[in-house]
Amino acid sequence: MDIRNCNDPVYETWLDEVRKVAHVMEDMVDEYLHQVGQEHDMGCCFYLKKGLRRPRSLLSLNQIASNVREIEKDLANLAETKNRWVSMVNNGDNSNSNYIVKRSQDLANISRSLDEEDLVGMDKNREILQQWLGGEDAEFSVITVNGMGGLGKTTLAANVYRKEKEKFQCHAWVSISQTYCTEDILRNIIKELFKDRVDVPSNISMMDITCLEDILKRFLWKKKYLIVLDDVWTPEAFADLSRALVCTDKGSRVLITTREGDVAALASQGHILTLESLPEDKAWDLFCRKSFSRETGHECPEAMKLLTKEIVGKCKGLPLAIVLVGSLLHVREKTVEEWRRINDQLTWEIINNSRLGHIRNILYLSFIYLPTYLKSCFLY
Repeated sequence: MDIRNCNDPVYETWLDEVRKVAHVMEDMVDEYLHQVGQEHDMGCCFYLKKGLRRPRSLLSLNQIASNVREIEKDLANLAETKNRWVSMVNNGDNSNSNYIVKRSQDLANISRSLDEEDLVGMDKNREILQQWLGGEDAEFSVITVNGMGGLGKTTLAANVYRKEKEKFQCHAWVSISQTYCTEDILRNIIKELFKDRVDVPSNISMMDITCLEDILKRFLWKKKYLIVLDDVWTPEAFADLSRALVCTDKGSRVLITTREGDVAALASQGHILTLESLPEDKAWDLFCRKSFSRETGHECPEAMKLLTKEIVGKCKGLPLAIVLVGSLLHVREKTVEEWRRINDQLTWEIINNSRLGHIRNILYLSFIYLPTYLKSCFLY
C-alpha cells in the first residue's frame, strides 16, 4: 500500500478487497501444506494396502484446486477494477503529493516550535553551528546538518537561526521536503526576504522560474544573507535553487538540514554537522523534564524508575520521540499500573494516538522515499 493514497476512499475500498482475497489465498496454502504433510507422514505403504481406492485427501486437494481457480478469477477482477477505477500514485508521479507535503509541513512545524529546553545534549552542536553561522569569515559557505529523522535537525537549526539571523542583512527559512516545486520554493524565499519591506515585487505568483531567479539574484547581490533550506532530500533540489543564490564575499550562509548523506556532502569543506542519537543519560534527562515537569528537580519516583527506563529505551535516543512520548505521559496518572499499561501498548499508542502523530510522520516520510524493492524488504 502506498500511503500517499490513504485518503482516497476508492483506493481504500479496493485495498480491503485485496486483503480479503490475500487471506483466503493464505488459508488455501495452509490447507494444501496440511494435506501434503499428512500424505508424507502416512507413507507409501498406506496406498499399497488400500489398493486402488482413492484416498480422501485427494478429494480435498481437488477442492483446493477448485478454490484456487476461483481465487484466480477474483484476482483478475481486482486487477481489472484497479486499472479501470483506481488512480494509483506511482514512484515518479507527483499528482497526489499533497499527502507528503502536509506530513512534511506538520513535522517541520512541530520541530521548529520546540523549546530551547528540548535541546538536551545539543550544547556542543549548537556552539559549532553558531560559530559557523556567526563567524567573521567573509567567504560564502554552505553548512549542512545531517542525521536520521527525529534527531532534532530542524529544532537545532531553528534555535540557532532565531539567535543568529539578526546578524545578517536579510534572512529566509523555507521547507523543501521530498515533493517540491522549484518555482514555489523560490517564491517562498522571496516572500521571506521581502517580509516587512515596502518594495515587495508584484505578481510573483505569475512569474516563471527565470524571472524569479532574476529577482532573487538582484536582491541578494552585495548583501550578507542567511537562507535555511530545511529537509532537503536530493542534491538536485539544492542544485535547482543554487542558481539564484549569489556567492558574495559578504559572509553569506546557506544552512541545509537533511537525512541524506549525498546532500550533506554539498557542504563547504569542514562544515558538515552530523547528529547522533542521545546517550542514555541525556535521553533520561530530557524524558524526565517532559514527564515530571511538575516534580521537584524533574525527579522520577523511585517506584517507577524501572518502567520509565524501559519506555525511554524504546525511544532509541531520538529527541523528538522522547519529547512527544514524555509529553504524552506528563498528562497521564503517575502510577506503576498506568505506566505499565502504556509501556505494554506503546506501539499501539504510536500508531493510534493523535499526540504521537509526528513520530508516525518520521516513519512515513522515510518509508515513502524507499525504492519499491526496499519497501518490500522493510514490510517483510
